[in-house]
Amino acid sequence: SPSPRAAAMAAGPPPPLEPIPMPVFSEEGFGDKFLRKTRENPLVPLGCLCTVGVLTYGLISFKRGNVRRSQMMMRARILAQGFTFAALLGGMVVTAMKSRK
Repeated sequence: SPSPRAAAMAAGPPPPLEPIPMPVFSEEGFGDKFLRKTRENPLVPLGCLCTVGVLTYGLISFKRGNVRRSQMMMRARILAQGFTFAALLGGMVVTAMKSRK
């Protein structure tokens, strides 16, 4: 009986080596990406807005000389930043869990 190699050569020439086409992805702009990420984890932009709002109010209070309110707003800013960071970490964990399934 003929060897497997001889049988393969008798079958004809090998198929031409053509590059496998890569999948084409549409370019996602900043706005599209921002909206997609906001839909995936709406707590992060909310936390950022709270942080900026509290920071702004604290700076205005400081400029007007209301030291007590300014100090309170700086503490609130730290809480808002902590919330934002926790939301970011939580979103990353949820995304990692989804990709494992």
